[in-house]
Amino acid sequence: MHIHSSVYGHLSFFCIFLLPLLFIIYCLLSLFMYVCTLFVFSVPEALNTKTNSLLVPPVEITLYYESLCPGCRAFLTEQLFPTWTLLKDIMNVNLVPFGNLPEENSFSCQHGEPECYASMVEACVLHAANHAAFPVIYCMESSADVLKSAKPCLQLYAPFVKWQTIESCTRGELGHRLMHQNAVKTQALKPAHTHVPWITFNGVRPSQSRAFALIVIYRGIKPPVCTGALKKLDRSFC
Repeated sequence: MHIHSSVYGHLSFFCIFLLPLLFIIYCLLSLFMYVCTLFVFSVPEALNTKTNSLLVPPVEITLYYESLCPGCRAFLTEQLFPTWTLLKDIMNVNLVPFGNLPEENSFSCQHGEPECYASMVEACVLHAANHAAFPVIYCMESSADVLKSAKPCLQLYAPFVKWQTIESCTRGELGHRLMHQNAVKTQALKPAHTHVPWITFNGVRPSQSRAFALIVIYRGIKPPVCTGALKKLDRSFC
């Protein structure tokens, strides 16, 4: 009888204390193994993604445009700038304000003298503001009056550049030299441009839609935003 009680006591102890303890240990080990598996597979993948993005150069997008052309303004403000805001890690934007008319002794503009001055202001902003130039020009082009908004837009997005610097550029040799450089770039396009806005990807005019061309040309891992459906947008020219 004593032996049976002892055995029963040991079995009770095993069932009440050891089995739950062993079950808890098993669960903890399983959880530990699961976390280790996630770490082993996810960390190298993340590192590879980052390394891939660093090694793959961004797509160079160049926009040839006129500062007062309605189609150019719509494209820059409604398509190019919002795309750059989302995908600036995989694309660089180069702006070339000039236009359709050939440069002779001096440059002329399709939309008159105000456009010539506005284009020179933007060329000077691009020269002086560097990385902050695109937001400044977006601010100008999205406003009701491109020229009147130039100074406040500069103060808002590139406060490190004084307005006097831009004025001095437009009145002096620098502004004319910058516009001459833009004329040379525009007239050297192959195939020759037939209208503005005119866009190139890595120096080449795309045959497919602009958004699709960016996704195809970029050789790195595509950002999540690139998985959305393409949307047909307005395409008006000057």
